Amino acid sequence: MTVLVSVEALAAELADENPPRVLDVRWALAQPDGRDEFAAGHVPGAVYVDLETELSTHGDPTEGRHPLPTRERLEQAARAWGVNDDDRVVVMDGGPSFGAARAWWLLRHADLDVRILDGGYAAWVAAGQPVEAGVVTPTAGAVSLGWGVMGVIDADEAATYDGLLLDARAGERYRGEVEPMDPVAGHIPGAVNAPTSENSQPDGRFLPPEALAARFTGLGAQADTTAVYCGSGVTAAHQIAAMEIAGIADVALYPGSWSAWSHQGRPVATGPTP
Repeated sequence: MTVLVSVEALAAELADENPPRVLDVRWALAQPDGRDEFAAGHVPGAVYVDLETELSTHGDPTEGRHPLPTRERLEQAARAWGVNDDDRVVVMDGGPSFGAARAWWLLRHADLDVRILDGGYAAWVAAGQPVEAGVVTPTAGAVSLGWGVMGVIDADEAATYDGLLLDARAGERYRGEVEPMDPVAGHIPGAVNAPTSENSQPDGRFLPPEALAARFTGLGAQADTTAVYCGSGVTAAHQIAAMEIAGIADVALYPGSWSAWSHQGRPVATGPTP
């Protein structure tokens, strides 16, 4: 499947008789609730999606900060967004698509046709496309989701991963110099650092496919032998999207990521090397 859709292509599709369902996942670590930003302005017809309550579940800290929802819970949320069977879906956020990538990964996992708006709302506005304001309450949909399309590993598999395990957090967190969110600083022994921030251009759009391919092949990434984690399984989805854009498919996600690992008393490595 195609990972990205451009602003121009989305604008044309929204004028079609059967437009895609646009889901707006405004989210950031510093501001996880994006409802006010969405209400202030969004793509016409878009529906707000809450990453914290609809694209995640919450339980024991050993499960991490953003455990995956169940298929049933995600299906209930998708129906509330107005999604029906055979709908095309476009996910977006304010840019650079960290929250949107979480929605993309989950909906791909649930076997939906889903793409990311490259550059998000910032790119939409910069291109002079129309916007609307206010709260949106869509007509309920009746989608039936699948499950299990994307690769997933757990903590035990991450500990013994027989391939390339990438840590998508910032370098200072990987090295264990700082840890603003979780109880222990460092990284999973054997993991290679590849910060998610390096997947994007300054305007929030993904790097071109050839640049992403050079980045990830230089790290040794290959289809079906690579897995990714981050702080809580959100920005790692952006890494997986970037690798698909680069032509590297079947990359697995460790959903619990460092937030789960660091609560489980597992081994920790520090410094710049795996």
